[in-house]
Formats: sequence, C-alpha cells, structure tokens
Amino acid sequence: MNDVRVTSWAQLQEELFADAWQERLQRHRPTFAYRGRPHAEEKVQTSLARLGDESRELEGHILRAFRKYAAVGSVPRDTVWNWLALGQHHGLPTRLLDWTFSPYVALHFVCSSAEDAGRDGAIWSIDYTRTHDRLPAELRTVLEREGADVFTVEMLDEVAPEVGDLEDLGEFMLFVEPPSFDERIVNQYALFSVLSRAESAVEDWIAAHGELARRIVVPAELKWEIRDKLDLANVTERVLFPGLDGLTRWLSRYYLPRGAS
Repeated sequence: MNDVRVTSWAQLQEELFADAWQERLQRHRPTFAYRGRPHAEEKVQTSLARLGDESRELEGHILRAFRKYAAVGSVPRDTVWNWLALGQHHGLPTRLLDWTFSPYVALHFVCSSAEDAGRDGAIWSIDYTRTHDRLPAELRTVLEREGADVFTVEMLDEVAPEVGDLEDLGEFMLFVEPPSFDERIVNQYALFSVLSRAESAVEDWIAAHGELARRIVVPAELKWEIRDKLDLANVTERVLFPGLDGLTRWLSRYYLPRGAS
C-alpha cells in the first residue's frame, strides 16, 4: 500500500486529489472510496469481524433477528442487501464497511474527536474501478450493462439474492452505494465495501492488493488547522448528521477550547 505522511494543509490537498484528473472526460472525477479515522494505526475491519472467529456463524443470526424486530416498512424492498445496508447504517455488526465518495467527509472523521486530537489520523482510499475490474464475470457483467462504477443494492440482489451467494463466486471485495434511507447517508456521500466472505479481513485484502490502495497519514499537530478549515467549509456534524443530535455535537466541539477533551 502506498503510504504518505503530509506536513501541511497544502500538501494534504495535493494528496487528497491526486489522480483525480480523467483525461477522457477532461474533468476531475476520482474513482476512489475514502475512509477517514482519527487513529492512523486503527485496524481496517468490519464490525462483524470484530466479533471474532464466530463471525461467519453469527452473521445469519444477527441479520435474521434484525429483520424480525425492525419496524415494518423500514426498507423499500424486502431484500437481504437492503436490510444489510440499513443495519450497517444503524450500527448493526455486518460484513459491510463505511466509506465515502468525498475526501473531505473522510477528513472530517479524522478530526472530529477531541479525545484523539493528540494522535495521528489517516485517510485510506481504494480505487473502486480497478477493484471492480477484478470481480467475477457475473458481477462485472451487471456493472457493464448498467454503465455503472459501483453497485446498487438492486444490482447485487440480481446476482446474489442471499449473502452466501457471493461466496460461491470466489473471494473479492466490491463497493455498493446504499439506498438514501435518510439525509445522513445523502450528506455523507456514503458507500459501503462488501467482502464476499464474512470471515475475510479488509486489512488482508488491502495487503494483498496494495497497488489499489493508499493511506494518507495526518499528523496530530495538523489536526486543529484542518478542523478549523473544515468548519469554514461547512463540513461539520450539523451537516453530516442532520437533526438535533448533529447540531449539539457540532456546537459542543466547535466551542471546546483547544487542548480540552
């Protein structure tokens, strides 16, 4: 994996938008998924993987109970991928992992925690177009037919009506854009990665496909400057988490004195 440690806001901008230029389109249109975290050494793993060695067996029980007890009408269509996307959105342990199309949204999550202000943070990025070039033919065909760069839940349901159907196609990772369940998903420009095997580790996939991934390390001493500039750009909790909870989180952080936690 390509690793770079930035030392200034200006260098950070260059790294965030590196390789964004598309010659064919004559536009800046990056094909990267971004994930920002406040701690650079944090494992890149799914919430399901954090349950341990029993994750594969537990996945079915968790999803079945979620579908049983969630409110009627929670999803637009009763499909496993709609339920998984909804569950991931609300903190259910799943094989999905949160990413975003926006480098600035990812950067927000690097600098949103006062408790981690003294730690180096990081943004991971993966080229989803090149990642999808390595998918099994059944999945690539759906993308090509739709002229799409990433999957929708409907496209996945067509090839794999059940989560386990992905395992029959091999070992891989893909990216899916979730339904717009609420403003939070829309404002965060969200997408999820999906591993074909529940027990697989995202870290292992990145290690095996390092040419498709990179990590930008954000030093702790740069976080306050970045945070202030993101606030000026209106990339805040108030926008990314619409509602009173997001508003109070923004105000609590915005008025926190530097050095406090």
